Amino acid sequence: MPEVLKAPLTLEFPFTRSLGPVQSAFLTGLRERVVLGVRTGDGRTLVPPVEYDPVTAEEIRDLVEVAPTGTVTTWAWNHRPRRGQPLDTPFAWVLVRLDGADTALLHALDAPGPDAVRTGMRVRVRWARERSGAITDIACFEPYDGTAAPPGGHTGEFADPVTGIVAPARLDYTYSPGRAQTAYITALAGRRTVGERCPSCRKVYVPPRGACPTCGVATAEQVEVGPRGTVTTFCIVNIKAKNLDIEVPYVYGHIALDGADLALHGRIGGIPYDQVRMGLRVEPVWTDGARYPDHYRPTGEPDADYETYKELL
Repeated sequence: MPEVLKAPLTLEFPFTRSLGPVQSAFLTGLRERVVLGVRTGDGRTLVPPVEYDPVTAEEIRDLVEVAPTGTVTTWAWNHRPRRGQPLDTPFAWVLVRLDGADTALLHALDAPGPDAVRTGMRVRVRWARERSGAITDIACFEPYDGTAAPPGGHTGEFADPVTGIVAPARLDYTYSPGRAQTAYITALAGRRTVGERCPSCRKVYVPPRGACPTCGVATAEQVEVGPRGTVTTFCIVNIKAKNLDIEVPYVYGHIALDGADLALHGRIGGIPYDQVRMGLRVEPVWTDGARYPDHYRPTGEPDADYETYKELL
């Protein structure tokens, strides 16, 4: 039994969203070193602002300026800052109720250590040198011993408002495929494809999952399948993916390898994209040093009869 594999993985994509009038004013205000909240019908001031009252669900747009000073309501010390966090040295995550607000804003507090942080301490905004209309325009909070800054009277009207933002989403984690898929990946390195047979229904699953998805029982018996197979369904890709050196259009399909009871997906090549069809018989194409097939190409055999793969669609 080979050692179970593991590898670091990163999922990352930019999330682009438009802003309504309240969020637009809030972020534009940060760019201009102004903190805006929104007043509810019962007189509460919410910072950060929302467009609907969380209690009554009524739409709210009455923008009011609050002070850049406030009070820490609760906190937690961050011993090891991670990529993309506000500070690259240890800091405190704090909820700060700004003067003039009734709710708290989450951000970082630059402090020398956890002993310097306490609930009830006074802090103020430290503005970023370069501001673009994002929450990062507040570089962080810092301890403040002065008097409360009076809220201004800004109405939230700006000549050049921010209308949209791009928020990067990123997840870093360590992935382990487990025993069954480790064996599958190891076999692929030897240009073999193996699945596992369910001891109850006797179906062979590729890639193996370690358990039968139908019967729910553990699987352990390895079965070599393929290398040839049948295209069951497919799609034509017309949008080029970032960092993928494949010219569009190209075809991605589900391929039922001979001997398998579950279709896997792979790219179909060696044939014009508009000639790919259900039932097409294909075989894997390997490149030197690759750990998995680069694509599948037609074998030249007659197409498979629909009855032989209809249960694998």
